[in-house]
Parts: sequence; structure tokens; C-alpha cells
Amino acid sequence: MTWQTSSFAVLAIVLIGAFAWYERRRPPARIVALVAALAALAVVGRLAFAAFPNVKPTTDIVFFAGFALGAVPGFVVGAVTALASNVFFGQGPWTAWQMVAWGGVGVGGALLARALRGRVPGRWVLALACGVASLAFGAFMDVYQWTLGAEQTLRSYLAVSASSSAFNAAHALGSVAFCLVAGPIFLRALARYRRRLQVRWDRPGASGAGGPAVASLVVALALLTGASFSAGDRVAAAGTADADRPSVPEATSAASSPAGRAVAYLRRVQNRDGGFGGARGQSSNQLFSGWAALGAAAAGTNPRDLRGRGKSLTHYLRSAGSIGDTGELERTILVLRAAGVSVRRFGGRDLAAELRRRRRSNGSWQGNVAFTAFGVMALRAAGEPAGSAGMRRSATWLEGARNDDGGFGFVPSAQSDVDDTGAALQALAAAGRRRARPASEAVAYLRRMQNPDGGFGQSSGADSNAQSSAWAVQGLVAAGIQPYRVGANPLRYLASLQRDDGHIAYSRTSDQTPVWVTAQALTALRRKPFPLEPVRRRRRPERGGARGSAAGAGAPASGGGGSAASATDGRSSGGRDGAASGARERAGGPTARASLLAPGEARKIRAAGTRSQSASAPATEAREATADGPPAWLWPAAAAAVLALLWAMRRRLRAGALGRRRRGEQTS
Repeated sequence: MTWQTSSFAVLAIVLIGAFAWYERRRPPARIVALVAALAALAVVGRLAFAAFPNVKPTTDIVFFAGFALGAVPGFVVGAVTALASNVFFGQGPWTAWQMVAWGGVGVGGALLARALRGRVPGRWVLALACGVASLAFGAFMDVYQWTLGAEQTLRSYLAVSASSSAFNAAHALGSVAFCLVAGPIFLRALARYRRRLQVRWDRPGASGAGGPAVASLVVALALLTGASFSAGDRVAAAGTADADRPSVPEATSAASSPAGRAVAYLRRVQNRDGGFGGARGQSSNQLFSGWAALGAAAAGTNPRDLRGRGKSLTHYLRSAGSIGDTGELERTILVLRAAGVSVRRFGGRDLAAELRRRRRSNGSWQGNVAFTAFGVMALRAAGEPAGSAGMRRSATWLEGARNDDGGFGFVPSAQSDVDDTGAALQALAAAGRRRARPASEAVAYLRRMQNPDGGFGQSSGADSNAQSSAWAVQGLVAAGIQPYRVGANPLRYLASLQRDDGHIAYSRTSDQTPVWVTAQALTALRRKPFPLEPVRRRRRPERGGARGSAAGAGAPASGGGGSAASATDGRSSGGRDGAASGARERAGGPTARASLLAPGEARKIRAAGTRSQSASAPATEAREATADGPPAWLWPAAAAAVLALLWAMRRRLRAGALGRRRRGEQTS
């Protein structure tokens, strides 16, 4: 049982119980119409101010509804507002949380009315109450973000709350401002309307049993809509985890999402030999084909299932050439991992053992930050524990290679850049050092490097490009940071570069190597760090599949032209092209031996990117899976507590209604 499943179970109980309670009260049709009108007004208010993140009159309207009409109508106004408005803003797993959060705001308004015993509060008191309700809304939505994290502790919740404090403050200030302008007038109008209609919540009758069933069905559909989003879709689709925080809108249909369109583009441009070139019609090579395999795997397609008009991608990778240098070896291991193929028995070779033999005694590979970062991730993909002696040496060497500004260059003491910093962050996370000081400083460096458009350039002052932005996103995700919480949304920037045919352009002014850029952007849009989890096959294996999967499915992902730097392919293409001979060619990734590459290819060499949450051996994966959720007793206990609270409130309100009725009869 995971935290996400547990939270959805509790939310389902709360929503279904609240709507069933509302139906059992059998409110008059005029009150139902008033609730619908207020919900519609709250939706319009949210849409009208969509250009101003988190500055909305929605919370005020829901709060006023609860104050004037009572707790149950207030809850329904808030819940319906969230469900209806997300038809425009995008449905997802956050919808159920917003329904409960805004419903709670309505209940808060009713509690204030009860505390004041019918008196209408002053303008400033009402504005302060609306501000507090907005902060409570934000704190509750932070819990949603908290459940998506790698761990659920008080410290991690405080970190989430701190990162969203600016949004929550804007929400509260906006609510206070709207209330000061129109709050008292709005509240008096609702009070007059209520008195005129003589609103009274009668005791539930024996009939009306169908109401709860209908309401429960509506709530269940809303929850299923959110639950149907995969973890990757939640990221690329929307960062709207709270009230309209920056997001990358993605349609509920995977095929129409940015990631879905990008995968469709890759399928269309695949060559007949099964491989990929840098663009449609170009000859295949292992560099681009290997990256296409990783991009497709990040989007949920097993590389063995990526078949164009002719042969499969894995057939091409298996037959295109041998695995030579360290970079090719590292990337091949990552591809094999994603394809679910053993790296210890690939073409009669133990690739993991070969990579270990190339590691120096100080833990590095060739004294190079990029090779070392990808070596760490490749060995984690091969099942080496994070606590092994070799892994500790490599992680320690990598931490010592950081610069004073917190970033990493392609070798120790080289100028820091976004690409190498993102790669190093992923490696440190894969080695179990995500929360160490070097990783925190690397995150701070990436935050400083972000451009106003949300993207990242390769170095300070450089224009944004898709590949550097993808490396930055993957590094942040590996460090446990939501990409849309670092400033302008980098996922939105990546989605803005998507062209009509589905491919991702390198930048706003350049469209080079679209296959490579699209494949790398896919890993960021789906927030899938390396090493990727094995992807389930979507087709039945071909005849002789056991042999094929062991010997060729994953195939080498070596760099085009036999680059020694292919371990670091995928770098942003905007680097220092053709830097001095032998130095590192940038556009593609941490370091490379440029002399072995054509100038256009040498700039982009990189192997791969971010850590997946379970890059270790199967036993370790099982332990992590069980440790990722709450204790088994927590969610039923929470559900029981919620039900008990609802029952107690029901009895209290019923007793109050009976008392008012008797007093009215005595007066008459």
C-alpha cells in the first residue's frame, strides 16, 4: 500500500460521505439551484483570473457559501467548483485533493458563522478569515505534493511547504483583497436570500436512497480520472498540484499529450533497418538509435517493441556494431536495463564486470566527471548496491569534483555547466547521497542558472535549449525537487518547443538533430531519471523471444561514429563546438574525445541521465517498494477516524435541527 493509494482511499471516503450526507438531507430544489449557481460563479472566478497564478476569488466565494448556507452546502460548493473548473484547467490526481480542500474551506465558513452566532463579521475580520482559509487550502495541497515524494517525514513536508510558500502567500493576499472589495456585500446578499427561502435542513426520510449512490458514482468518476494518470503523465501533464500553480497542460489522452505526440513522431521517423538517424531520412547510427530507445522507454514503450516499417530497433542495435569505449558500455547498460535484458549475459559478455574493471582505484572513470556519473548510474542499473565499497568510492570522488559555485564541469576544476551538474546530481542520487551537502549545492546552482522563460542554457548567460533543460529537470527530479517549483516551469518551456509533427526543437531559433532532442526531452517530460525501470512488453515476444531478449533486445547504445564520449551523449547542442582539440565537445554531454567525432556530433555526446527510484537489484527493489508506502494499518485507521467524525457531526447537526424546530413550534 503506497502513500498515494492510501491518500486516495481516505479522500474517496471523505467525498462520498460528504455527498451522501448532502443527499440524505434532501435540500429543497431552490437551495440546490443556489448551490449550483455559487459553484458556477466560483468556477467563472477561477477562469477569469487564470492569468494570475493563485490569485482567485474562488476561495472567498466558497467560504461565503459555507458561512451563509451551512457546512454541507459549503462543502458541496467547494467540491463541485474544483471538479467543474478542472474541466478547463486539466483533470488529474490533484482534482480529488482540491475537491476536499475547497470543500473544507466551505466547512470553515460554516464554523465561523457558528462561532459568531449569526452575527455578520466586519470587513477586516472577514478578510482575515478568508486569508487564513487560503493558507489552510495551500497547506492541505502541500500534503498532496508530500505524498508524491520519496519519503514522508515532517522534514520533507516542511521542505515542500517552504517551496510553495510564495504561491500560498499570493493566494492568501488575493483572497484578502477580493474580500475587502466585495465580501460584506456578497455575504449580506446571500443572507437575505437564505432568509427569504427559510432554509431548513430537515431530518432525512426513508426515501432518497438513490441520492448517495448517484453522488458516490460522480465522486468515484472524479477519483478514477485522477488515478488514471500515470506517474509520468502527472509530471508532464501538469504541475497543477495546487490552486493553479504553473504546469504543463497535458490532455488526459496519452496519445494527445506532449509525450504521446513525441513518441508518435519517433515511430514515424524510424528507418526500415530499425534504427534512427538525427532527422527524418538520415542514415541510422547507434548514437541516435540508443537515445531513441531510452526516450521511448521513458514514455512507456519497451525498446524491443519499437518497430517501424521494417525491422525492430533492437534488431538494429544488436547488429550495428560492437560495444567499444566506456561511454558506449555505460549507455548500453542503461538501454538493456530499460529493455529488461540481463547486462551480465549480453552477447556472451558481462558488461557490468567490464565496466567495473575500467574504474580507477580512486573511484572515477578516466578522471572524468561525466564518465564517472554515468558509470555510477550504469552500475546501479546493473544491480550494484549503493552501499558497496566501489560505489562509495565513486560517489566520494564525484562529490570532491564539484566547484565552489556548487556546480560540476566535465572534469574537476573545469567551468561549471548545467549539463554536467544535472548528470552529477542524478549519479549522487543513485548512489544514495541525494540529501548530502554536495547535492544540495548542485540544486542551488541549477536554480541560479534557470532563465526567465523557464528553460536552462548550458552555462551562465546562455540561451535556453531543450537538452540542457532536460538535464536540469532530470537532476532536480533525482534530487526530489518538483521541476515547476524552481521558478518558471521548465516543463512548460519544453512543451512550448514541440512542433506540429510532434518533435521537440532544440531551441526557439534552432531545430538540429530533432530525433536526439526529442528523445532526450521525453525523459524530462515524463520525469523519468536514469536508470529507467524495465518497461513491460506491450506485444507478445517474437518467436525465439527468450534468446532474442537475452542476446539482443537491449543492444548497444553506443555513440555515432564510435565516439569514446558516447557515454555522455545527449548533451545540449549549444556548447562550445569544436573546442580545442581533444578537450570536450559540448552540445552533447559531459565530455568526449572530439577527435573521434564529426564536429556536429562531437558537441552532443552524452550517455544518460537520471536515477530511477529502483535502479538496484530485484531484492533491493522489493525493499524499496515496501518502504515507499505508509504502514498497513494507517489508511484503515484514518478511514475509520473520518467516518467517526462524519457520524458525530451528523448527530450534532440533527440534534440542533430538532431543537430549532421545537423552539419554533413553541413560539408559534
